[in-house]
Amino acid sequence: MSSIEDRMGASADQTRHPQAVLAIILISYLMIILDTSIVMTGLPQIRQELGFSASQLGWVQSIYTLAFGGFLLLGARAGDILGRRKTFQAGLVIFTVASALIGLAQSVAWMIAARGLQGFGAAILAPSTLALLSFAFPEGRERTRATAWYGSTAGIGAAVGLVLGGVLAQTISWRVGFFINLPIGLAMILLGARYVEETEPRPGTFDLLGAIASTLGIGALIWGVLESAERGWGNLPALGAMAAGAVIMAGFVRHEARADQPILPLRLFDNPERVGAYLARFLYLAAMVGFFFFTTQFMQEVDGFTPLQAGLGFLPMTLVNFAVATRVPDLTERMGNRALMLIGIAMTALGMGWLAQVQAGGSYALGIGLPMALIGAGQGLCFGPLTASGIAGTPREDAGAASGLVNVAHQMGMSFGLAVLVAAAAMFGQGGFAESFHAAMTTGAVLLVLALVAAWALIPAAGRSAH
Repeated sequence: MSSIEDRMGASADQTRHPQAVLAIILISYLMIILDTSIVMTGLPQIRQELGFSASQLGWVQSIYTLAFGGFLLLGARAGDILGRRKTFQAGLVIFTVASALIGLAQSVAWMIAARGLQGFGAAILAPSTLALLSFAFPEGRERTRATAWYGSTAGIGAAVGLVLGGVLAQTISWRVGFFINLPIGLAMILLGARYVEETEPRPGTFDLLGAIASTLGIGALIWGVLESAERGWGNLPALGAMAAGAVIMAGFVRHEARADQPILPLRLFDNPERVGAYLARFLYLAAMVGFFFFTTQFMQEVDGFTPLQAGLGFLPMTLVNFAVATRVPDLTERMGNRALMLIGIAMTALGMGWLAQVQAGGSYALGIGLPMALIGAGQGLCFGPLTASGIAGTPREDAGAASGLVNVAHQMGMSFGLAVLVAAAAMFGQGGFAESFHAAMTTGAVLLVLALVAAWALIPAAGRSAH
């Protein structure tokens, strides 16, 4: 181990306020996850108030996803080189300021630009939170518990965001969902300056070519997939963007293999457990984004729910998710990471398949509520283990890059999944939105089965070699 790693290891062991650091990390990450989903139930109000067209409205979410996914590796490696507390604080400032600008938005251009800035802030903040967690909690029981809480926050935040977004959109305003980030963000900035310790910056040069290539390549892929979701898989500009993105990423991989200090060390892919976690997370999020997107619309457009009722309609998932997630740290120690992950993905697939059978005007409890509870339990069980496996065995100097890869798999999965499920809904749902919903949920269940196979095949059982 190098002298730098020794000093970093010593610092990690001497973290003075680990529980305070964990709370700051979880709350900061929760802000990002909430804003990914809180906007969904407010979209009808946003469209009416700011004068969005149907095509423009999609960019409220798409520009956030594009900026978030495109800049993730850049933000992750910046933390390794400059110091993770600095990048964590910078991400918080950008995200909080952008949230205020979104809440104050008076036009379409203003709203889209502010959402893009917020996505850029999230790209800096998200990998910093996970890397700081790896730094503050050395490998072992405490790291396992902290990572379980971190992963569970992702599932809880997404579900709570839909409920909160629906409540705020109907009772007050969609703007409140973004304004609440101001006091939270300011508090995290102040508390982070007090309790979060700085990491040792890495000496050397920044992989500028790798940063540019990864941003352009991932950005082009996400843009192409998002355009395909809106305009169809035969759209030439979308296909061109995806082809360009694939070529750029191929060049990026070749460059990283030769770079002295790569922005994405390819040695991260030497561990099958991490590779399995990235692939399973990608497929899992591909299914889940469609679940949120289509179920929100089904409840409002087919069953006639108001935005408030649709938000509250996700409570079975939210409550079960939270109840299960609180048990994940103890269950991980008792059952092991892999077993918990496989059970969680399998439960989610069963819930998604059940939801695909719902009929218009049918019983909410049997057709939507119970499968939602099953999905919530599955999500609560598997997100923590997926996150833990995504950074398993990572050297300290690669913590930022590994954290970035976890989030890249998350964002790319959401972008890819939305396009695939929208295409499936259009292809097989010719008889109205109810049939489109059935097609999308069935496709989502298939993606979850593929995630289960990937996790089972690549992630080793306890006691087996991970190499």
